[in-house]
Amino acid sequence: MKHLWVALAVLALSAFMPGKASAQGSSPQSGKLQGAGSELGQNYPNPFNPDTRIPFSVGGGAECTDPSRLYRVSLRIFNVLAQPVAVPVLQGGSGNVAGGDVLDKLLLTCGQYIAYWNGQDDRTQQGVASGVYLYRLEVDGKPLVKKMLVSK
Repeated sequence: MKHLWVALAVLALSAFMPGKASAQGSSPQSGKLQGAGSELGQNYPNPFNPDTRIPFSVGGGAECTDPSRLYRVSLRIFNVLAQPVAVPVLQGGSGNVAGGDVLDKLLLTCGQYIAYWNGQDDRTQQGVASGVYLYRLEVDGKPLVKKMLVSK
């Protein structure tokens, strides 16, 4: 039975780490995953309790070639069983996007951003349990995934 749970967890995780995204190069110095002109940084602090920030860039960040282009951006937190836990909010904000906007199909111009997660499950409004969680940035349908640790 234990092997069945492990197999299910691996299967669930593989659904969130498609071949292209997981095969993308990761810089050991920055800890960032790159894909489609976007980057997903490691959350900080990591491990964390009670909240964390997640840096990311859209459209090449500082090397932006079309500052008027809008990208559809979503960021979600999942547990290791691939169940959705939370949708972080944009910290600060820039351009015509206010800070505090939920990162769910949000239209952003190219640039560098920081997401904020308060460590709570959106369904229960309670703090999540200690453990490994995945965060998945999707920019115009192209995903980047990293993991984080909650330590209580």
